[in-house]
Amino acid sequence: MNRRHFLKNSSLLGFATLLTQFPVWGKSVFAWENPIHNIPENKGINPAWIKSLYLKGDKIAYRKSKDELKYIGMPIGGLHTGTVYIGGDGKLWLWQVFNDSYDGMNEGVENKVIQWHNGKEMVKVRPRDGAAYVEPPIAKDLQKFTQGFQIQVLDGKKIQLKDLDAALWDEVIFEPTYPSCKITYTSQDFPVDITLIAFTPYIPLDAENSSLPLSCFHIDVVNKTNKCLDIQVIGYLENGVHHGRTDFGQVKKVAQLHETKDGGKLIQFSCKDVPEEFQLAGDHGTMGITCEDANAIYHVNYKLKDLFNRKANDENIKAVDFQESQIGAIQISKKLAPKKSIAARFAIAWHFNHPHPKLKAKIKDAKDGYWYGTKFMDAAAVLAYYLENKTKLTTETLDWVDTWNDSSLPYWFLDRTFLNIGTLATANTMRFATGRFWGWEGIGACAGTCTHVWQYGQSMGRIFPELERNLRETTDLGVGFKPDTGAIIFRAEYESRPAIDGQAGVILRFYRDHQMSKDDAFLKRNWSNLKKAIQFVLDQDKNGDGMTDTPMENTLDAVWEGEIAWIVGLCLAAVQAGAKMAEEVADTEFQKTCETYVLKGSKHMDEELFNGEYYIHRPNKDFGRKKLGSYNTCHIDQVYGQAWTHQLNLPRINDKKKTLSALQALWKYNFTNDVGPYIKTHLNGRPYALAGDGGMVMNTNPKNEDKPYGENVTWQLGYFHECMSGFEHQVAAHMIAEGMLDEGLILTRKIHDRYHGSKRNPFNEIECSDHYARAMASYGSFINACGFTYHGPQKSLGFDPKINPEEFRAAFTAAEGWGTFSQRLNLKEGPMADIFMRYGTLTLKRLSLGDGFASHQNRSLTVSLNGHPLETSKQGGSDNKKTMEFAEEIILRKGDRLIISYS
Repeated sequence: MNRRHFLKNSSLLGFATLLTQFPVWGKSVFAWENPIHNIPENKGINPAWIKSLYLKGDKIAYRKSKDELKYIGMPIGGLHTGTVYIGGDGKLWLWQVFNDSYDGMNEGVENKVIQWHNGKEMVKVRPRDGAAYVEPPIAKDLQKFTQGFQIQVLDGKKIQLKDLDAALWDEVIFEPTYPSCKITYTSQDFPVDITLIAFTPYIPLDAENSSLPLSCFHIDVVNKTNKCLDIQVIGYLENGVHHGRTDFGQVKKVAQLHETKDGGKLIQFSCKDVPEEFQLAGDHGTMGITCEDANAIYHVNYKLKDLFNRKANDENIKAVDFQESQIGAIQISKKLAPKKSIAARFAIAWHFNHPHPKLKAKIKDAKDGYWYGTKFMDAAAVLAYYLENKTKLTTETLDWVDTWNDSSLPYWFLDRTFLNIGTLATANTMRFATGRFWGWEGIGACAGTCTHVWQYGQSMGRIFPELERNLRETTDLGVGFKPDTGAIIFRAEYESRPAIDGQAGVILRFYRDHQMSKDDAFLKRNWSNLKKAIQFVLDQDKNGDGMTDTPMENTLDAVWEGEIAWIVGLCLAAVQAGAKMAEEVADTEFQKTCETYVLKGSKHMDEELFNGEYYIHRPNKDFGRKKLGSYNTCHIDQVYGQAWTHQLNLPRINDKKKTLSALQALWKYNFTNDVGPYIKTHLNGRPYALAGDGGMVMNTNPKNEDKPYGENVTWQLGYFHECMSGFEHQVAAHMIAEGMLDEGLILTRKIHDRYHGSKRNPFNEIECSDHYARAMASYGSFINACGFTYHGPQKSLGFDPKINPEEFRAAFTAAEGWGTFSQRLNLKEGPMADIFMRYGTLTLKRLSLGDGFASHQNRSLTVSLNGHPLETSKQGGSDNKKTMEFAEEIILRKGDRLIISYS
């Protein structure tokens, strides 16, 4: 049983039976001893360390010499094509491409249950409970089949050979810049040094070319000696089709050489004579390997111990018994002059186009396979496409990597706020043949692209906005929509109820996705149903005070009663977004309805749900505190609605002074440098942070009230004692927006440190299973650090940097292009800003800049495009911003530079 089934089935199962379905809570779920609040108010953080958080710092690097490589698993495949990890030494592992993940059957990156001591006793922990946090999977244990690269060096008559394997080199250094990584290999006794750049084609705003089941490897070999060397670089791959099966007596493994129409070559792996009942199995498909060297030698039957100058065999196809290992290899031979380098370029692809049978039974969109299956018939076709388009795919991918990292923001901050979008390149997400996007909450756990989880994510909407728009139309306002009521079912085919926070989150995301569109077509074609969804939120205010009070499911998997600050605020933000969208489609009456609601609700929320220090949950007057709730405790999401307004450039819904007080209370009562003492006394939470880890606890009882969470205890209370990174990222982003920079950076850094490579996989933030969707909230911190605002249909762009604004530079994405924004505030002649386009186009009519420009309101800005002056029709300022409107729309294209300065 997974968590979404718990409440549905609770009346059907005995209590003891239910507890066995939740191993973390099973033995001690009701060990209520009213523990004393024990998070220290004085955080004891070194001021010098806090100061260091603002520095650009060193690039992220994990080293063999520090034992930091064994857990590394960076997703290295395209969006929605399964999980293929690249390890810290360049080996591919996990290979979760065989469509075997499914709720309650095979979940997480490693489907194992572990034992963990929760502070009182040993309990069982499943992947969805944090097994991979406590005992992270080790790369070498999950490589599954043979793959790698081999360097052979001939120096006179002496042959030396090394695989790109950490065990064989003195030092290996892994430097991540997702979606790429750089790995260097050095040994005192080896005449060459190696650099490997690995990536998957990944181009923001181009989901099609970012969805290839493909990994690319650029190897550079540097001659350290003063002699000319003969070098061979060999890339090899084992046939992994139907990997792990033992019942294939008559099946043959096949490796076949293919030639592309442009003269390229590749090896494709498959199986033949497969029984009909297995031809639709998840592991039935193809794999392949290619290179970019026209003179390479291809081997369809390679032995790894073969040494230098092996000649190509005459075989173009090789079939072996299924029980045998079958390895194909590509050999590149070159002469290498002293102190010079040579390059070898490889690519590996896979194609397994059969979703899990339970998915196909439940979701009609899954019946015909995946989106990439409609584009490519097999792995050979994927590799042929890559070879034909390699310049574009490589250049635009690495241009994005350069653009993202060419920033004044700290390397660690850039790393942590972006890498969670790697979730889209794991088995957590799928895009079916119909084009529909779909996802779990975490890999193989909690189906249905859950609205109340996915609404926290901020990265997909900014990097691949077409996927968010797809989700809005095919699911939220598609199969999950109830047009008679406006309700959005929070798991589409997998549920029958709406979730109030998920409903509000869909509306807010709709406004963001509209803003990330080039025009208003998306909004206009969906307005009729979207208006119903907004009205549904309005209808949940039964007493008419502007504060949602209808008991309904929420992201903490319970139906809470009363007026709950975080739900009320989220709904107010959603209705605020609704008012803006109504205005844009000229629905004046509904706009007024929404604006009136927000004014009333915001006033009452600030007056009635603020206890003088933070926002609370006011119980239902008829039922009191019988049911589970947060009540007078300090809850992590209490001002989440206000947080959303900063992402969307909406007016405030909560008083700034009270909002700051609430965030300061979260810092005071919920943040701790070491969760160890807290989780030792507050039992039953899942282990997403352990002793020695810093983090922000979901919910605390700082006043030490008796029965603070209600009279009738339920299993969901365990959530309150956890650190869940998606919620933490949301708070950190909000703190940055409100000016609490130290706190926001500290919290983000504590998450970053929890996922350091020496402890566990840095690329896998865990909640209910691995690569949890909510963690994509981390990108919100980047948005707020830049003070980024954008409205594509209105052709409006703005920046108001919060971190080191004096000398600021960072990437941005718009509806049709991306580039770099920079500003310098301390120039003698006055502040200057620069927008440089790296990809696509940017259409502008209005530009706003932050406080450093607003302080010069009595001076006029001059604007030039590629050195040519532009005329502005209006310049002004408000809310600590300097704004300008251009006399005519301007279009920036790749390579264009817009400079704004004071004359």
